[in-house]
Amino acid sequence: MRDAVALQTRSNPDGTALVDAATDETWTYDELDAAVETTAGRLAALGVEAGDRVGVLMETRPAFARLAFACARLGAVLVPLNARLSRPELRAQVDALGPVLVVCEADTEADALALDAPAVSVDDGDARAFRDADSVDFAPADLSWGDTRALLFTSGTTGDPKAVRLTYGNFAASAVASAFRLGVLPDDRWLCPLSMYHTGGLSVVLRSALYGTTAVLVRTPGFDASEVRDALATYDCTGVSLVPTMLSRLLDSGGGPDSLRFALVGGAPTPPDLVARALDSDVPVCPTFGMTETASQVATLRPEQAAERPDSAGRPLFGTDVTILGPDGDPVPTGETGEIAVAGPTVTPGYVDGDGDRFGEYGLLTGDRGFVDAGGYLHVGGRQADQIVTGGENVHPEEVADALRDHPRIADVAVVGVPDDEWGERVGALVVPDGDVSLADLREFCEGRLAGYKHPRAVAFVDEIPRTTSGTVDREAALAALADDT
Repeated sequence: MRDAVALQTRSNPDGTALVDAATDETWTYDELDAAVETTAGRLAALGVEAGDRVGVLMETRPAFARLAFACARLGAVLVPLNARLSRPELRAQVDALGPVLVVCEADTEADALALDAPAVSVDDGDARAFRDADSVDFAPADLSWGDTRALLFTSGTTGDPKAVRLTYGNFAASAVASAFRLGVLPDDRWLCPLSMYHTGGLSVVLRSALYGTTAVLVRTPGFDASEVRDALATYDCTGVSLVPTMLSRLLDSGGGPDSLRFALVGGAPTPPDLVARALDSDVPVCPTFGMTETASQVATLRPEQAAERPDSAGRPLFGTDVTILGPDGDPVPTGETGEIAVAGPTVTPGYVDGDGDRFGEYGLLTGDRGFVDAGGYLHVGGRQADQIVTGGENVHPEEVADALRDHPRIADVAVVGVPDDEWGERVGALVVPDGDVSLADLREFCEGRLAGYKHPRAVAFVDEIPRTTSGTVDREAALAALADDT
């Protein structure tokens, strides 16, 4: 089996494969194939071989897409690294996976050079320039569905980042299932304003190549609603992937064009009032529940269903089985809440570190709570480990708490998610001080230790952490104490 771009070049060479909304540059599948061939040849010249792991430390841009396809052509494993992480966080991930090379850009070069792996940059700078590597001849990989295509990190439910294995078969099954739910037309143009180091962003590019349709890239980081709205209209986009905060800002800016067939919204639960607001603005919103471990979507709601079930994530996709489990690990009756388990061809074959206890008779134990109603619609209602989802990014409370406990003037701390109209949740910290300490001190202390989105945005100073009789943090009391803090 050849990679998707090579296959599209045979059947759809003149079709538009990729658009860079920042520069208006476009690539046909024939042109993208040539660029991927050159990129793969440069990787080979730098010593990358089939089976090797290649780190990519950059935000969404065409160079990221070319690298993703070039790794496939060589049979190398793509390792997207979150460009928002601190250096210690990045170093831990690189040390865990041992990539033979890290490809960066100007904005991430300093971080890449601080890692224990050779670094090259697609931009000018102090790192070796990627383009200076002479492209050499190589034998394209003979791929199989079971081969690992990418290793993506997820924070999981324990707070320890875990590298998830995703195969070519996982991504292909996800693309098929998504097509059955959202539909695919030859002239589709799917706009991606998400970071490609998350599965929601990467899947847009990979699926579009499998479909032979167009991926339109809006460069990250940051989200400019006017820029996204203009790109949607300029390129007659039929689809877009967003997190709830992005959807809200897009609606504030005037919504989307008539060409839109779907606005896939995930990364965090979409509030019912936001669903209603989108429908009132004629934005065909499709709330979805997905995971890194399932190559993106698990269940997705169609726009025509959203008016009646705005609090649902939709029915499971084609080939995906969702089972709700009780405390004993057995399925619960329809309508009862429990842990969500997922099985099917999109589910990862496992984690790099094993972690077999996340898999059971009914598939992957997601750590999320929810229920399935009588109509078969999934409702996601919380997380087993109280994980915080802020702007589509996962934050585990104990990771933040552990970092804050290292502060010399903090005696105790508890971290919870505080509801937020814009971000879904924000990180809140209840702090027992041991000396003089301020919110500014805490934020400065977190710099270089935690990614920016993990920094506490609400802080309350208390004499002691409220706890239940069993000794766990009393979340309701903690939220009450944080309610008036910003």
